[in-house]
Amino acid sequence: MQNEIQTYRNLLERQKGKKIQIEQDINTLKDTVKQSKRNLIRHEKAREIIREVGMQTQQQLQFHISDITSLALEAVFPDPYKLIVEFVQRRNKTECDLYFERDGEKVDPLTASGGGAVDVAAFALRIASWSMQQPRSRNVIILDEPLRFLSTDLQEQASIMIKEISEKLGIQFIIVTHEDTLASYADKVFRVSIKNGKSKVNSN
Repeated sequence: MQNEIQTYRNLLERQKGKKIQIEQDINTLKDTVKQSKRNLIRHEKAREIIREVGMQTQQQLQFHISDITSLALEAVFPDPYKLIVEFVQRRNKTECDLYFERDGEKVDPLTASGGGAVDVAAFALRIASWSMQQPRSRNVIILDEPLRFLSTDLQEQASIMIKEISEKLGIQFIIVTHEDTLASYADKVFRVSIKNGKSKVNSN
């Protein structure tokens, strides 16, 4: 009888030990779950901050690029387009859409004004990109036929705009062009001619 009682006592003690171990395991799991929840909250807050900073950065880029390019278009065209910049999510990636807008109507830049508006917008985008560089590169920008598709009657307005930007921002433009109007606003002109298969450079 005494042996059976002792056996039950031993069994009870073992069960108590298992219960204590289970309770300890449960408490450990609870602590782990609590820590995981705290980490998840911190990660979510961090992700939210990153999203907010990203959105603010995109908005700043939108305003900066749109404003500079739209001002350039206004300086050249009597009835100018406005450049609209939109950041959109496609295939889990952020992409940038550019389009012209006039009187609330969206216009594909590639078909606008025979390409002249695209020339001016492309030039302005170069300036916007340069202005955002930190630190900025040398104040020299090389342009190859920047106004090739712009109509003759607008060449002078565009040339004046480029000249004013050069003077106000301290940028030196090195421009390759066949447009005499644009060349007439340059501080220094080098004319290249070919004779007998050889290039000849004259300056004035």
